[in-house]
Amino acid sequence: MAFSKAEHFEEQEIILARYAKALSHPARVAILRFLSKQDCCYCGDIVEIFPIAQSTVSQHLKELLNAGLIQGEINPPKVRYCIEPENYTKAKSMFADLFK
Repeated sequence: MAFSKAEHFEEQEIILARYAKALSHPARVAILRFLSKQDCCYCGDIVEIFPIAQSTVSQHLKELLNAGLIQGEINPPKVRYCIEPENYTKAKSMFADLFK
């Protein structure tokens, strides 16, 4: 379906697209899946699990944070990450709805 420039997307479509963009890289999918099974963890914990450089993990975490799928709590010098429960539940529901 093609949209003209004058058409507006619904807020739900914009939110779903933001979640989809955040999940467009397999490392971010894996990180989100890992975090969904933890209470919380630090970036270093994720680096130990996945064969990815620390700077790359940080960039992936930033994308997931920006999409609102995870939250970070700063405890200098570390940041603790965990699932953002409300948005995570919303994303699961929206993706399930999309693929009905």
